[in-house]
Amino acid sequence: QVQLVESGGGLVQPGGSLRLSCAASGNIFRINAMAWYRQAPGKERELVAHITSGSSTNYGDSVKGRFTISRDDAKNTVYLQMNSLKPEDTAVYYCNAQVVTIGNYGSVGSLEAWGQGTLVTIST
Repeated sequence: QVQLVESGGGLVQPGGSLRLSCAASGNIFRINAMAWYRQAPGKERELVAHITSGSSTNYGDSVKGRFTISRDDAKNTVYLQMNSLKPEDTAVYYCNAQVVTIGNYGSVGSLEAWGQGTLVTIST
């Protein structure tokens, strides 16, 4: 079993910055790709940023140049640095990870894990 716990959300004025963190724990052998998604009220969940195990990144068009995704494999943690925030960035942000797991008897498996979400509100 794997748990993802996000932190860092909150209320920020337009033009401000926030840094989200997502820490993974559990029966982790290796974490492959990690990503941040977001879902605004009344809208579908969308990809914000994605990072591979080799730290190659890609971003949604609406956040390119403003957001930066990074990872610390020693801490099993992914970050999202968000700058120049806009009201339209308001959403619940979810962490996602593709995890290779290891069981008590050395069995290896894989799963996709999601965090519980953290609310980001951009408003005056």
